[in-house]
Amino acid sequence: MGTKPVLVVHGGAWAIPDEFAERSILGVKNAVKSGFAVLEMGGSSMKAVEIAVRALEDDTVFDAGHGAVLNADGYVELDAIIMNGKTLAAGAVSCIRNISNLVIFACSVLEKTPYVMLTGMGANQFAEKLGIPQVPVEELVTDHAKAEWEQYRKYNICRKS
Repeated sequence: MGTKPVLVVHGGAWAIPDEFAERSILGVKNAVKSGFAVLEMGGSSMKAVEIAVRALEDDTVFDAGHGAVLNADGYVELDAIIMNGKTLAAGAVSCIRNISNLVIFACSVLEKTPYVMLTGMGANQFAEKLGIPQVPVEELVTDHAKAEWEQYRKYNICRKS
């Protein structure tokens, strides 16, 4: 009897607002189905993880890629990391502002460079050389993220007074 693959996906560690609960569950299920389809077609576990994470990054209910949470200054700064469990090799990117599928970029760092992590403007410049698609920052920010940032800003102003 052979072992069957398992793909586990979670949609983040936060208190999911009631208005996002159903969409969040559907989004996680979609990510699992997308990744598992890769495994069923004989694809690698790394590719399955990449595809599952891309599904989360493309879904605005999650805060990776589209739906990005804004930092304290109101900017998008996204991070991603992927690790090969067999070799323990990893690829990571951080402080990225205009790439919607960071997992693709993290995979490229793992597969196409001698580095483990790229960050900031230098990483963005390298992404361009690799042909990683870049998007206008506004495409990544939802109305919900803007409202959350405004709430944070108001609270922070009140705390400083």
